[in-house]
Amino acid sequence: MTDPRVERMARVLVHHSLELRRGDRLAIIATPLAAPLIREVAREAVRAGAHVSTLLQLPGLAEIILKEASEEQLTFVSPLRRLVWEEFEALLSIESEENTCELRGVDPARLALSRQASRVLSQRLMERTRPDQRHAPGSLRWTATMFPTPAYAQDTGMSLSDFEDFLYRACFLDDEDPVTRWMELHQQQQRLVAWLSERQEANVELRGPDVELTLSYKGRRFVSDDGRYNLPGGEIFTSPLETSANGWIRFRFPCSYQGMQVEDVRLRLENGLVVEAQAAQGQPQLEHMLALDEGARRLGEFAIGNNYRIQRVTRQPLFDEKFGGTIHLALGASYPETGGLNQSALHWDLVCDMRQDSEIRVDGLLFYKDGRFVI
Repeated sequence: MTDPRVERMARVLVHHSLELRRGDRLAIIATPLAAPLIREVAREAVRAGAHVSTLLQLPGLAEIILKEASEEQLTFVSPLRRLVWEEFEALLSIESEENTCELRGVDPARLALSRQASRVLSQRLMERTRPDQRHAPGSLRWTATMFPTPAYAQDTGMSLSDFEDFLYRACFLDDEDPVTRWMELHQQQQRLVAWLSERQEANVELRGPDVELTLSYKGRRFVSDDGRYNLPGGEIFTSPLETSANGWIRFRFPCSYQGMQVEDVRLRLENGLVVEAQAAQGQPQLEHMLALDEGARRLGEFAIGNNYRIQRVTRQPLFDEKFGGTIHLALGASYPETGGLNQSALHWDLVCDMRQDSEIRVDGLLFYKDGRFVI
């Protein structure tokens, strides 16, 4: 029997996250391990009148290509993916890996080359998924989520059943009416976004044991993720002015990116540029990421996690960046919908704990203290 929480997840994804309508073309990207969720999403999508296509990713295939392909093959961009990115109305990405360490043995330079080749397509994806044109002609509604696999459970030190409970609870799927819970979070986060938009200078001060940093979002906008862009959602985010960040920050949460693990990252920024970068583990990987292109050393995102059902580190950005009581900064590409201008093949979220002796002030006004909003 299908877990009823999987059925609820499919309904949330189709009717809340993706808002599928009759005639929409939906592409689902996942591995075969996500088959229970793929089937339920397809069922709901067909009932909504959408056309469903799947792009299944076989475990181990990416490793083969990245290790054995020529440079020409590494920089090849699939026309199937290009078609979806350019023409489809909806895209669902389901993280469902069999082995989260699959790419750990791949040369970071080859990973970077492959990533750079898809930069134009990634930029196009960001352009088409702007929230302010969510239902406009030519737009793309995109949601990323996760299906629980043994690999993810092992990474978090949980049994598979415990990880399933954690994941579904973070998505409000233990509730009979999860869409209502997401709408309540939407209303709360919209109030925060409205308050931030009223600040004239938009100068942010971050203070705490792991951060002494200032930045500005003047002329930019905050966006609320209420389960429409990620499931689970639960964050508000913007793109800082590209030259505004000054100070230092330490990210004690483990950082994972395309199979690479980096621990305890410390950055110092001057006028928006990372001028010093250290990691207790994974220093070569960190340096490779920062050298990816010109935009990789600047911030593309500043965000505050607001999902208090997530209170443990998972090594998965989908959860850790929503962790209630944290902030995260992303190195690399900014989001067009926020007004950000930084371009890069990189977008790497790094999470900082703000739950003790920490605060956020905006234009001198206390906005957030010890992991909680105070306005």
